[in-house]
Amino acid sequence: MSDFIGKVRALVAQQEGFLSRKNEPDSGTGNGIFQRWKNPVVSRHHVPVSWRYDFNESSNPWLMERQGINATFNAGAIKFDDKYLVAVRVEGVDRKSFFAIAESGNGVDGFRFWDKPIVMPETERPDTNVYDMRLTRHQDGWIYGLFCTERKDESRPQDISAAEAQCGIARTRDLRSWERLPDLVTYSGQQRNVVLHPEFVDGKYALYTRPQDGFISVGSGGGIGWGLTDSMESAEVTEEVLVDTKVYHTIKEVKNGLGPAPIKTAQGWLHLAHGVRNTAAGLRYVLYMFMTDLERPWEVIHRPAGHLLAPEGGERLGDVSNVLFSNGWIADDSGEVFIYYASSDTRLHVATSTVDQLIDYCINTPGDGLRSATSVTSRIDLIERNAAVLRDL
Repeated sequence: MSDFIGKVRALVAQQEGFLSRKNEPDSGTGNGIFQRWKNPVVSRHHVPVSWRYDFNESSNPWLMERQGINATFNAGAIKFDDKYLVAVRVEGVDRKSFFAIAESGNGVDGFRFWDKPIVMPETERPDTNVYDMRLTRHQDGWIYGLFCTERKDESRPQDISAAEAQCGIARTRDLRSWERLPDLVTYSGQQRNVVLHPEFVDGKYALYTRPQDGFISVGSGGGIGWGLTDSMESAEVTEEVLVDTKVYHTIKEVKNGLGPAPIKTAQGWLHLAHGVRNTAAGLRYVLYMFMTDLERPWEVIHRPAGHLLAPEGGERLGDVSNVLFSNGWIADDSGEVFIYYASSDTRLHVATSTVDQLIDYCINTPGDGLRSATSVTSRIDLIERNAAVLRDL
């Protein structure tokens, strides 16, 4: 065996050892609502070495990494054939993102990428970059992937950083072969974080949108929107109403957007979203929840105050620091919920909860009174109720 082949085998064996690591709950992070797990479930080190290295000695005698990976994050998620699948945003060192499916048998460790990345067809206007896919198993029988397609803003030809974001749409039966549909048409500038509702509403497809004026700034965009379209094959939303708005001096003061498709429960639809506020250190992204009416999914019925998940410890550091983002979760038939969230645009984590816990959290957590005085009143009420319980112990 040549020395080069030995190095290739050692590289493969090293990764196999890494992929075989078991995960475990992070005992210091339980709060009765969810449980963080210690290790990221997908990182750049999970990407197969065969995607990164050239194993041909004549063309790569030094066994160099020829196509490096920068990050793995912002993954859609779905249970398929009893496996937990995440549609990962994989970003190469060339800054281009692509989608790739990673699979696990238990949802918390052992994630391995399928043999090759997804080959996503393009429209007549090619994408410069694609990312942040939301997966929805729809009532019509298809699995849809809605994602951000980024292209150069041709209205500003002299500004080489000017970009345009719109909602790309694709569908599949098996998550291997994808049919690309035309991009979503709306009349509110640019679009990010568009999510397909799992069921028909009044015989139409329903979409949660996030209208914005520019690529980064939402401008006049007021929050998470809602609109209907007759078809996903030529999706067009002519009217958007706001489901969940931006609010001054809250976790969603600057912008907000829906994460994955909502989970249906007997009490209403569970929603996970991200909220953004500005700080002296830059933008801070956190995750929060709300519930909407079962029959009228655009009407919020419960809105607990504050964030559900915020960056902690090493999650704060990465390409874009102090950021948590989620566009994928899985609710098992058992009621367990796997929340897949990315930290700082770098790696993918999981936190686990249950449908019952998340319903209780949404219904019984006090809402935001929007003033310090109301926050104090609410907290004193909790303290006094607890004091009465403690006196009886």
